[in-house]
Amino acid sequence: MSAAACDDCLRRTALIAALAPWLDIEWRRRSAPAGVLSLPDDALIALDESGRVARAHAAFSPGRARERITAAELKAVCRCSGRYPDRLRELADPPAVLHMAGDPAALEPVESVAIVGARRGTAYGLEVSRSLGRRLTAAGIPVVSGMAIGVDSAAHVGALEHAAPPRAAAATSAGVAEERRRSVSRPRRAAAPVAVLAGGADVAYPASRRRLHAQLVQRGCVVSELPPGFTAYRWCFVARNRLIAGLAQLTVVVEATEHSGSLTTADFAQQLGRPVGAVPGPVTSRFSTGTNSLLAAGAGVVRDARDVLDQLFGPSDARSAEPPPPAVPIEPRLRRLLDAIERGHGSLAELTSDPAAIPRILQDLTDLELRGLVRREFGGRYVRALEGRP
Repeated sequence: MSAAACDDCLRRTALIAALAPWLDIEWRRRSAPAGVLSLPDDALIALDESGRVARAHAAFSPGRARERITAAELKAVCRCSGRYPDRLRELADPPAVLHMAGDPAALEPVESVAIVGARRGTAYGLEVSRSLGRRLTAAGIPVVSGMAIGVDSAAHVGALEHAAPPRAAAATSAGVAEERRRSVSRPRRAAAPVAVLAGGADVAYPASRRRLHAQLVQRGCVVSELPPGFTAYRWCFVARNRLIAGLAQLTVVVEATEHSGSLTTADFAQQLGRPVGAVPGPVTSRFSTGTNSLLAAGAGVVRDARDVLDQLFGPSDARSAEPPPPAVPIEPRLRRLLDAIERGHGSLAELTSDPAAIPRILQDLTDLELRGLVRREFGGRYVRALEGRP
């Protein structure tokens, strides 16, 4: 598959891209974004009274569009194709064409989970997101997100720590479901992550995530409904969120303020009749207002990857009967240090005011880090890691 999209679908995609400035205005006028992108071509063309878009639409060349896709090293599939993801067909406005960088097999119809959240996530939110991405991927569950700064990128980074080339779709029988639950503690072949971009799939957005974009292309798939080289407008990010929800069987919101854009992904998932989960957060934090509201409205509680698997496949009686993993012994001195980090005292200055104690504190922090109990974040702060069980 290279540019395996029909002429009409390529023409429709070019029309959406050409109308992007008008759609920024039109999007805000309607109660549902689907009201815009589901309009027929004639209605969309009428948004541009100058006639420029109409002339470009009439002169559109499918051959040149395919050449641009190939030159950008992308693959394309349209909704007329049997290779088009069936889950996206459930949208009110499925995109005419999907442009893909990487392996299209990552979009095969297996259970997948969207992990989304705040761009300015807290250390807690970023650690939870990274852990979910890592553990779900190790369990064979593809992670879908938007590659945005914050929670989205953290989920992709975690996924890449266990990502492998895409594999063939697996049956979703009860036996497979139970195997995937157990694989949270017993690693299996990992799944391929999927990133959905608001701009062209060939362009890293934000630009600071170029390396992450390259890794996702190499070990998973980057997707966009817009043509190569396209620069995103504001409406494109909400449009992107509907695709994230559309590609996932379950959407998990890790952190979100009251008006966070990530909540629109949960809205789209609910409109599709698909479950939504949320990670609980401190009631005193504005970054948890949106997620705690989702929980109050009935979203599933997500504390770790096991909760996600329970929501995907149903509770596991077999797993609940298994004894919990043995606790890892930890010395009282290290326990006190770990408790301080859990309370948010993550910098060296917060952990001690005695210069003579600094070498010992640093040695203990290294010990905790080697045990997988803490993680050193950007700026030198330490946060509690979710993988260790002291």
